[in-house]
Amino acid sequence: MFKALRGSRARIAYLHDVFMAAASFVIAQYLRLGESVFWYASEYIWYGTALFAVVAAGVYASLDLYRGVWRYASLNDMVAIIKAATLTVLIFLPLLFLLTRLQDLPRSSLLINWLVLIALLGGPRALYRVFKDRRVDTLLSRDGRPRIPVLLVGAGDAAEIFIRAVNRKRQSNYAAVGIVSEKPGRVGRQIHGVPVLGTIDELPRIVADLRKAGRRPRRMIITEEGIKGAPVGRLLDLAAAEGMTLARLPQLTDFESDLGEEDRLAVNPVALEDLLGRPQAVLDRPVMKALIEGKRVLITGAGGTIGAELVRQVSDFGPAHLTLLDNSEYHLYEIDRELSGRHPGVPRTTVLRDVRESSRLASAFTEARAELVFHAAALKHVPMVENHPGEGVLTNVVGTRNVADACRRAGVETMVLISSDKAVNPSSVMGATKRLAENYCQALDLSGAGRRGSTRFVTVRFGNVLGSTGSVVPLFQNQLEAGGPLTVTDPDVSRYFMTVREAVELVLQASALGSGETDYSGKIFVLEMGDPVRILDLARQMIRLAGLEPEKDVAITFIGLRPGEKLHEELLHESEPTVGTRYRDILLASPRTADRALLARAIDELQANAEAGNTEETLAGLRRLVPEYSTENGAGADRPTLSGKAG
Repeated sequence: MFKALRGSRARIAYLHDVFMAAASFVIAQYLRLGESVFWYASEYIWYGTALFAVVAAGVYASLDLYRGVWRYASLNDMVAIIKAATLTVLIFLPLLFLLTRLQDLPRSSLLINWLVLIALLGGPRALYRVFKDRRVDTLLSRDGRPRIPVLLVGAGDAAEIFIRAVNRKRQSNYAAVGIVSEKPGRVGRQIHGVPVLGTIDELPRIVADLRKAGRRPRRMIITEEGIKGAPVGRLLDLAAAEGMTLARLPQLTDFESDLGEEDRLAVNPVALEDLLGRPQAVLDRPVMKALIEGKRVLITGAGGTIGAELVRQVSDFGPAHLTLLDNSEYHLYEIDRELSGRHPGVPRTTVLRDVRESSRLASAFTEARAELVFHAAALKHVPMVENHPGEGVLTNVVGTRNVADACRRAGVETMVLISSDKAVNPSSVMGATKRLAENYCQALDLSGAGRRGSTRFVTVRFGNVLGSTGSVVPLFQNQLEAGGPLTVTDPDVSRYFMTVREAVELVLQASALGSGETDYSGKIFVLEMGDPVRILDLARQMIRLAGLEPEKDVAITFIGLRPGEKLHEELLHESEPTVGTRYRDILLASPRTADRALLARAIDELQANAEAGNTEETLAGLRRLVPEYSTENGAGADRPTLSGKAG
């Protein structure tokens, strides 16, 4: 009962409240009887006060009134006080009746006592909070310390928490000078004294008015989680035009404002994924969990960007065992160390192995006894693979065949191949090798379709992963840190982008769909990527997010498309009929397929040429096996970009 009274402050608050209970009884009698209370039945005043205080002391301790902090007194605390006052009066009444039959007690004084007790308990808490908050909303400095004037975008709960926190914290860096609302209905109202000045469309006028009033904001902070995509891009442009930086509050679940003495006001830079303009997919997590929970799972390329995120998300669904396979010692060590902290209870094995080594790979699969395999190992950097076509063939084609064959021999239930939009009308060796890998897995899936116990082969195709190793975002970040310039291949070049988290979530969703539907045999799952993003726009946005101005503070230079690169990527081939699935963000394509035996013999020949270093023969073999592969698909090609939506 008394655990909550261990702290010195809690004991002081407890004694304060017991004293207030005693005082409330005397005050209630005085309010009811006036000065006559001291000569009319004065004896019952003394034992009544003592009894009321004892009852209150027991009630307070039993209700744990002292786990809260007075500085953060809220409506919940007031509800607890009302409950305590009510219980005290209800318990006191029958006890006093047993002692005195209520002979001297005016009945109406109990109601007065109840009200007075609530006031005496709640009033000091409210006054203490007002004293500690010291709200001076209109000042941009406090204790001589300058504060950053900020304009909040969004007039919801997060804005209220932020304003309350900065008002309470004496050393806060921020002062809210106004709020911009998504909804016109809140314009003209206030949140803790901060006015809602208008809607997002009125931002230029709002900033101009604040500038005239000497309160020009230096930063704009997005408080609403739902503001993403194109609206964020527009806010970024407006902020840049007005000389402001743009930031975002963390999610309410991560916002620490009412939990302790030190209020930490975390204001994060706007994440690049907020600028993609595509809503988050609605995921069927029960189906994903059913795919993984209790299964033995093996992930190739486990230390790479996609592979590592697969490890994280798969481990969240409770697999029976995880086998992490990679040919990089460092990357394998890093993801194993991360997993040991994330899910130490998940049994796991690390395998340092190259997917090119057929026999050693087969032994690893036999030992793993995996039921589900995600094949993420690949060479993905287009210019690098272009310069080393034999290496691309050996990893992306032969390596995929080795993994697929090992899955069949080991009795794996489902293998998932992670493919790329560069496999569509490939203009690069990397794209052609990924298309050939798709072909082989399709052929295996069709040859085993409908046969009991045969391995299912699911292929998932998507575009660029934002922030992955070798992608344009880390390159721009490094160039920004060096002071620029940012290098863009072409003013018109565009790419499909998605975040690594979203990509892997949709891979798991498609895997669950493909492993359970025999009608999908030999088909390819294509993830809906939204609209392509111009790389030039991305470069400009990254410069603005750094608080700088494109072309003025940081230059952008154009270096021309590199070998194998396209001006625009495609998610679907013109000849690939697509159909929708029961998930809006997952489409199904039916590209051409090849006979497995013929394909296997052709890959053998391709492998021999690649291992012998016969580059011309290797490239010729790729062109025979992937007829749509042509360097003319790259720089200078003017093929219309497909939207990726089902027709």
